[in-house]
Amino acid sequence: MKDDNFLREMNARHLWHPMGHPGEQQQNAPTIIKSAEGVEIIDIDGHRVVDAVGGLWCTNLGYSNDAIKQAISDQLWQLPYYSAFAGTSNPPAIEASYAVQEFFAEDGMARVFFTSGGSDAVDTALRMARQYHRLRGEPTRTKFLSLKKGYHGTHWGGASVNGNNRFRITYEPLLPGCFHLPSPYTYRNPYHETDPARLAEKIAAAMVDEIEFQDPSTIAAFIMEPIQGAGGVIVPDASFMKHMREVCDRYGILMISDEVICGFGRTGDWSGARHWGVKPDMMTVAKGITSAYFPVGGVLLSDKVAEVFETADASGAIWTGYTYSAHPVGAAAVVACLSETTRLDTRTNAAARGTQLFQGVQRLMEKYDIIGDVRGGHGLMTGIELVSDRSAKTPMDAATVKKVHQATYEAGAMVRIGGNNLLMSPPLIITEAEIDQVLSALDTGFAAA
Repeated sequence: MKDDNFLREMNARHLWHPMGHPGEQQQNAPTIIKSAEGVEIIDIDGHRVVDAVGGLWCTNLGYSNDAIKQAISDQLWQLPYYSAFAGTSNPPAIEASYAVQEFFAEDGMARVFFTSGGSDAVDTALRMARQYHRLRGEPTRTKFLSLKKGYHGTHWGGASVNGNNRFRITYEPLLPGCFHLPSPYTYRNPYHETDPARLAEKIAAAMVDEIEFQDPSTIAAFIMEPIQGAGGVIVPDASFMKHMREVCDRYGILMISDEVICGFGRTGDWSGARHWGVKPDMMTVAKGITSAYFPVGGVLLSDKVAEVFETADASGAIWTGYTYSAHPVGAAAVVACLSETTRLDTRTNAAARGTQLFQGVQRLMEKYDIIGDVRGGHGLMTGIELVSDRSAKTPMDAATVKKVHQATYEAGAMVRIGGNNLLMSPPLIITEAEIDQVLSALDTGFAAA
C-alpha cells in the first residue's frame, strides 16, 4: 500500500464516492478510515472512535470476527470462484442456502436466491413478484406500492419504489407503475396525526383507496421496511405491518419485507417482520448476512411463492441473476456469519443496548432544544431529528448539522447524517461502556451547535 502522504494527496482525486457531490469531495476531502478493531474505527491520523453507524447498518459483528475472516481465507484457497448459474453449484452455496432458510424458517421462508447485495435483491424481488403473478395467469399485476421515506437501494427498480425524492428526481423518469403511501412518521405526516395507532389505520385506509383506484388486478406487490432506516429510523406502531399484511391478503398482493437493514438481529429479533408478528411472502436481505465482510444479498421466498415457480412450465425459469450470485467465498462468509450471529445471540444485546442508546438520547433531548424528535427503542437503531425551532419543527440547516457531526466525531463517535437527522446503527456486539461513549460524544456534538 502507498504511504500516508500519497493517500492524503490522492484523496478524492480519482475516486467518485457514492452519495456525495464529486466536486465537494475534492474541496473537502473525506475522512480516510485506515483500520478497525472491535466496534472502533481508526482514521489515517490515528483518531479512534466508536463506529455508531456500523459501517452502513451492516457490520453487525464488528470488525474483528476471526471466524468469518478465516472462512473467507480458507475458501479463497480452495475455490475462489465459480459460477452458480443453472448447471453448476459449489459446496459453500449449498450450505449457505440451508443455513439461511433455517435462520428464517420461523418467518415462513423456504427458498433463497443469492445476489451481490441489497439493491440487487430488491430489483430481483420486484421482478420475481411480476413473474409470480404472470405464472398464475394474472399478467396485468405489474404495479408496486411502497412507503414514502422508505429506502430500497439504488437500482432502477429500487429507486422507483424508494420513498425519498433525493434518490429519484435526478434520474427520472423511473419505472412506471410505482405508487407511494404516507410513512408511519408521527413527527411529520399529511394527517397531522401524532397517535401512532391511528396513523397506522389511516395509512391502511389510504392503501385500500389507492388499490381500488389503481384496480387490484394491476398491483403485484407492496414492499416495506419493518422499521424505516435511512429515512430517519421511523418506527411504526406495532399494528402497522399487520394492517399492511391484511390489506395485501385481501387483494391478492404479495408483501415484500425489506430486511436489508432490519434482519439478523438489528431490531432485537432475528427479522423485522418477526418483530411485528408478520409473515411476508418474500424478504430481501444483505448487510448483516456477512457482517459486510463480503458483499452478499438474497431474496427469500415463502412456500406459497416457491411452489408457483417450481411447478410451472418453462416460463418458471429465473432469467435474471448476477456473476457473483452464490459466490463460493461469499457463501462461506454467510455460513460463518450466521453461526457467529446465533452463537453471540446478537439480538438480545441489540435489544438491551438499543434501549440504553434510545433512553440516553431522550435525556439529551431534555438538555438541547435543537433535538426535535428521537426515534428508536426497538433494537440498535436510533434517529435524532435536529431542528432550529422545536415548536415550528423547522429542519436544521445543513451547515449546523455538519458541525454537530464533526464535533461528535472528534469527541469519539462516528454517526451518520441523513438530511437534518443523525442516524445510528452500531454493531450488535457493542458494549454498555461503548454506548456511553457514543452518548458522551453526542453531548459534546450538540453543545457545539
